[in-house]
Amino acid sequence: MSDAPLGTVPDDDPRRRLAAALRPVISLTVSASFDDDVLSAAAAAIEEVGRTLEAAAGPKRVRQQPNIRQHAQEFFPTSPIIGMASPIAPPVVVQVVDGDGGYREIRAEAWFDWPYEGPPACVHGGVIAETFDEILGAAIMVAGSPGMTGTLTVRYRKPTPLRTPLRIEARFLSREGRKIKAWAAIYHGDLLCAEAEGLFIQVNPSQFLAIAEGNVDGADPAVLEVTRAEAVREGAASDVQIIGPVPPPSEPPTT
Repeated sequence: MSDAPLGTVPDDDPRRRLAAALRPVISLTVSASFDDDVLSAAAAAIEEVGRTLEAAAGPKRVRQQPNIRQHAQEFFPTSPIIGMASPIAPPVVVQVVDGDGGYREIRAEAWFDWPYEGPPACVHGGVIAETFDEILGAAIMVAGSPGMTGTLTVRYRKPTPLRTPLRIEARFLSREGRKIKAWAAIYHGDLLCAEAEGLFIQVNPSQFLAIAEGNVDGADPAVLEVTRAEAVREGAASDVQIIGPVPPPSEPPTT
């Protein structure tokens, strides 16, 4: 079983408890040696659990909209990176701190197990990029300038080791009109393993609605309803809580 520091799983949150129970199963499946009869018995048991869950599942898909008023760990509760309710998330444990430039920033702790392996005993480069995308998104949210990823540039400085504590820093850099820039890095101790720069684009509610309706066959009706309501209210006060001195788009901060 993994000894990764996953944080505390609330006893009263059965979805998170289920996700936490599945993570070591996923890790052992890709990393440990077993006799065939052990694997067959485990597969049969998990298949039965899957049938039970499928039979009991309600008609709606669970998805929570990002809420800046919640703890940073709750921004994307079912995401594949920081989602405590996702069994495929490590998960990366995040927190918000005060930055030097007057904006809030993200600090995170990561511990990647065997399912995230690329080169031998190292984190897969695609997983690193995915992690940066998520953490940078959280960083611009807490700085009051949320947006969607336009471009993500990753520089792999050193191999990023598996199964060891890593720390991540991410911060908002600047904003010019709808364009938002941010930076992040992953460290093993004091060693810089990788860093990334992201260019994000502010997307207004009507554009989100077009995106959601374009994927209507797979969209949660509740999410569509919320998005439509926000699009109708466009121009009214945002539901996003501004944390930090966010300048008007025409006056980007100097960095």
